Amino acid sequence: MALMNAIQYEESLRKLNLNVYMFGKKVENVVDDPIIRPSMNAVAATYEFAHRPEYEDLMVAKSHISGEPVNRFTHIHQNINDLVKKSKMGRMLGGKLGCCFQRCVGMDALNALSIVTYDIDAKYGTEYNTRFLEFLKFVQKNDLTCDGAMTDTKGDRSLPPHKQPDPDAFLHVVEEKSDGIVVCGAKAHQTGAVNSHQIIVMPTITMRQEDKDYALSFAIPSDSDGITYIMGRQSCDTRKLEGMTMDRGNMYYGGHEALVVFDHVFVPWERVFMYKEYDFSTALVENFASYHRQSYACKVGVGDIIIGAVQTVAEMNGADRASHVKDKIVEMIHLNETLYCGCIACASEGHREASGTYLVNVLLANVHKHNVTRFPYEIARLSQDIAGGLMVTLPSDADFRSPATGKWMEKYYKAKEGVSTEDRMRILRLIENLTLGTAAVGYLTESMHGAGSPQAQRIMISRLVNLKEKQRLAKELCGIEKGDHIS
Repeated sequence: MALMNAIQYEESLRKLNLNVYMFGKKVENVVDDPIIRPSMNAVAATYEFAHRPEYEDLMVAKSHISGEPVNRFTHIHQNINDLVKKSKMGRMLGGKLGCCFQRCVGMDALNALSIVTYDIDAKYGTEYNTRFLEFLKFVQKNDLTCDGAMTDTKGDRSLPPHKQPDPDAFLHVVEEKSDGIVVCGAKAHQTGAVNSHQIIVMPTITMRQEDKDYALSFAIPSDSDGITYIMGRQSCDTRKLEGMTMDRGNMYYGGHEALVVFDHVFVPWERVFMYKEYDFSTALVENFASYHRQSYACKVGVGDIIIGAVQTVAEMNGADRASHVKDKIVEMIHLNETLYCGCIACASEGHREASGTYLVNVLLANVHKHNVTRFPYEIARLSQDIAGGLMVTLPSDADFRSPATGKWMEKYYKAKEGVSTEDRMRILRLIENLTLGTAAVGYLTESMHGAGSPQAQRIMISRLVNLKEKQRLAKELCGIEKGDHIS
């Protein structure tokens, strides 16, 4: 079974025995919980679209191991075209779903590990890459969703891992056995965690020799003994408990994050991909981050929806011909397409690593993600400007349906002649959801902090740019240094 469909994916989740808590209570039925379900629907779409001919070119790839078709989210990039299709897939899915589809982190972890395990083996003669490839075969054969777990809770940010008052502030080894290791700690902000079959753990920062017990990478089933999921809250999340009402904005899809606690979790050696090789922690962190910064092509897709929603509400309000409204929408388009330029550029300028895996241009990936920390906020601001205050003062769907109040809402919220009042309410709720509600987590806050906060990208940009070469070009042209120019 190389390509599951949505129904098969849902059934595979029902077989898991996850230990999940939300609002202080254990969630007995994770798949059907009304708050979690929309996020599961989003992941299910990544399976379903792989079976639709119009999306096959983006969603399906040929495995370099088996030669069989696999979902692109389990594929290892074999050329520039793979990297470009990844960006295009992200925009397409973001535009179809209007939320995070939760499989990018696992895909990016797989690709980063395919590079780093090979490099560790080349230096130390270990067998990590062989283990990884066996795991990859398992993932591709069963079309699994992987949760990429990188972010530790970090504790006191001024202290390295080995000096933390609570050693569990960073996930680490607490016991070594003949058949594996035992780990403790937690991973925070885990997108789509309870919709995943496997957890791939990576270090969160560069580790030094004193922190070697924290220089770990491994993969385990998501329902392994000792793992507890504590669901994060989102603005307006309980609206999902109200059924299919327009107050949800996005009627079908959503995302989720969770704190994942590892309480003396056993990991067999065959699933360990880094064990105390602290000198490769930087490479794993940076390669993963570069891939994941490229993955923010998804925000372009969500931006497409916001722009479409704003144009629609402007037409409904009879304001679409106003010059300032048209100019603001053009600005939104400009910002959104600029983001797309970034993710396509870093893919197009990618290169082959020693392992055979293609890596994006790291500098351009960081520039792209740095733009993502800014432009979506301006797109959201402009959308709220055009949508107007009704976006956040609109009474509930229940009031619209009420015999006592519905007639007044129909009367006083009507805009342009021929426009349905209910349709106007729906598009306003969608804009609210995308820029303020549950989807804003995946569009705005995730744009800021996902794949590293802005300063992380600035550090990488300053490290990667060749200022000396830029100086040389300037000095040659003004005659400070000699060059090979035509005189």
